[in-house]
Amino acid sequence: MITIIRAGYVLLLSYNPCEVFKYYNVTEMHGLNLKDCEAHPNTKDSSYICGWCNFVPKADKDYKHGDPKFVFINLNRCNSDVETFGNIMHELMHQSFDIHNEDISKEEEIISWAESEAHEVFKLVKPLTNY
Repeated sequence: MITIIRAGYVLLLSYNPCEVFKYYNVTEMHGLNLKDCEAHPNTKDSSYICGWCNFVPKADKDYKHGDPKFVFINLNRCNSDVETFGNIMHELMHQSFDIHNEDISKEEEIISWAESEAHEVFKLVKPLTNY
């Protein structure tokens, strides 16, 4: 697992989506679980998790805005620049909504932050791709 601390979240990069569960030492979180992840083939075209943005798991399960978040990108699903950037942008839109308190009146700020951050994350991910 490649771990990069970004402003407001932890960026997790791996070729194996099951490593997210192992990284946080949990067997389930946010409706997904390690058993199903291990049972699902992880190919370039399909996986249990392609990308994921959510709260860092914690014992009390009482999540609120501002709690630590992670963004996971499954490097095995990075098959082209277009697919890779699309996956990154998708996950960072989730992160941006949280940063902006889910306030849709900040639509332009939400999209602009996600786009700008996606450019920076793409620069980190691109050298790790196999296409």
